[in-house]
Amino acid sequence: MPYTSLNPATGQVLAKLPSLSQPQWQAALAETHAVWQSWRHTGFSRRAALMERAGALLREQRDSLAGLITLEMGKLRREALAEIDKCALTCDYYSVHGEPFLRAEHIPSDGSDSYVAYEPLGPVLAVMPWNFPFWQVFRFAAPALMAGNAGVLKPASSVPQCAQAIERLFVEAGFPAGLFRTLLVEAAEVAEVVASPYIAAVTLTGSEAAGRSVAAAAGRVLKKSVLELGGSDAFMVLDDADVEAASTAAVQSRFLNAGQSCIAAKRFILLPQVAEAFLDRFAAKVAKLQPGDPIHDETTLAPMARVDLRDQLHQQVLTSIEHGAVARLGCQPLPGGGAFYAASILDRVAPGMPAYHEELFGPVAIVLRATDEDDAVRLANDTRFGLGASIWSRDSIRAEKLSRRIESGSVFINGMVKSDPRLPFGGIKDSGFGRELSYHGIREFVNAKTVWVK
Repeated sequence: MPYTSLNPATGQVLAKLPSLSQPQWQAALAETHAVWQSWRHTGFSRRAALMERAGALLREQRDSLAGLITLEMGKLRREALAEIDKCALTCDYYSVHGEPFLRAEHIPSDGSDSYVAYEPLGPVLAVMPWNFPFWQVFRFAAPALMAGNAGVLKPASSVPQCAQAIERLFVEAGFPAGLFRTLLVEAAEVAEVVASPYIAAVTLTGSEAAGRSVAAAAGRVLKKSVLELGGSDAFMVLDDADVEAASTAAVQSRFLNAGQSCIAAKRFILLPQVAEAFLDRFAAKVAKLQPGDPIHDETTLAPMARVDLRDQLHQQVLTSIEHGAVARLGCQPLPGGGAFYAASILDRVAPGMPAYHEELFGPVAIVLRATDEDDAVRLANDTRFGLGASIWSRDSIRAEKLSRRIESGSVFINGMVKSDPRLPFGGIKDSGFGRELSYHGIREFVNAKTVWVK
């Protein structure tokens, strides 16, 4: 099966790229492993200079790379530009902090000297999704390469041109050819790639099903894995919240990338004192979102990535409505070509509905009505996911105390959940395990070697 690149706004096929045969990808992995054998001994100053150059190239090629994201994935152009900027920032961050994060850590013991040395593991396989085709890759690749590892990217089948552009950029920056490699293989072959003796570890961002499969494959061959899976983030609006500020942030937090983000706000948990005031403002702002070609500045609602994903989302909405949810706004596909779905609000969501239990990966906000603060916490935690959450309150001390009761990898107070190279990123429960970014992320794929001297 070829990798098919198409324009989600029009359905036009842009390119079809053939998958590699087994002998081809096996030879590619052997080459990457051989390149890594030299790279692992490259000094931090050289690694940092190349990573800094990669960041500079991202900025120089910003317009064309963002255009490719918009064309192949359907992201709004201004959001695609911001994605490239974030990748460049991450390259800069690790070019400066990579060496300090991995500096030997001396620890007093009964020896004359004892310390922990952080050493690279080898080529890291990254199985990456389509929704942030550059950012998801750079948040693994920048720390991995700075740590002295190699990177092997298995991209989503719908964004192969973005993946190939990233490989070209690393080579243009001066990294050895083959150190970072895009591997166009079939999904059914990923377990075989994981098992290859040339792969040291694996990281995956994607669905629960894919995460379970890859983690199982890694476990069978005793290889380290990091998973960032789905999310159903709570957006809690307390009774003392600034409703205007919260409703404005809610629009961006839910409808960024047409709602196709693991850390998008998905479950809006409202206390009764502010529920109607918040919903009135929120609905009025959501209704102003303008669907259209994502390349145009006036467009504020992008298409979904694929028609089949839109249809799956709509079925979740329809089934929830059949079980008593109320369509307050939208809740239907948009007519015409492309994978467009209306910006939607689904109210009165309750247990037993798909919208309550499942991740809705698209432009649909679901509303859960809490009776009080304790009930809001209960609702926030009543999910198998645990990626992020946000709490809105004029009393930040109250909200901070409440954050410690939320079961998630991050909690943002009076701000939308986001990833930042300075902060660790990841989830708990069915949202995965391990961390990316910050010093936590760069230490995921290294050997923490104890050295004891007498």
